[in-house]
Amino acid sequence: MSSDTYQGFTAEERAAMKEHAKDQKKAARHASAAEKAAEAARDVLAKIAEMQGSDRVAAERVHAIVLANAPSLAPRLWYGMPAYALDGKIVCHFQPSTKFKTRYATLGFSDQARLDDGTMWPAAFALTEVTPEVEARIGELVRRAVN
Repeated sequence: MSSDTYQGFTAEERAAMKEHAKDQKKAARHASAAEKAAEAARDVLAKIAEMQGSDRVAAERVHAIVLANAPSLAPRLWYGMPAYALDGKIVCHFQPSTKFKTRYATLGFSDQARLDDGTMWPAAFALTEVTPEVEARIGELVRRAVN
């Protein structure tokens, strides 16, 4: 790659990395597990409250659906995005469209999610609207992801 084609990290990517570092420092603080979990849950709700428009509506619905369908998942921030972890490992996350200036929000799943289906399967889903059908699909995906 020639040096004149590399543009480096975008401002959004740098901001996400800074948020991740802040999250890691906060997690390393000395506090009980229950205190850390409660603070992480509050941080997720605060991050969702900062969102605007359809991102906020979708994030609120995804949050409620994940907690209702996979209560074993713990909410926490991951690179400044609402995420849900099992035993400290991220299983899924919500990426608002404004995060990296994309045209739609995304519900993503990590390799910790048990969604394997043959030799290839989706690991992220575009969300343009959270309809009752989408809610049902998200519920089914998060239940499968932790079972």
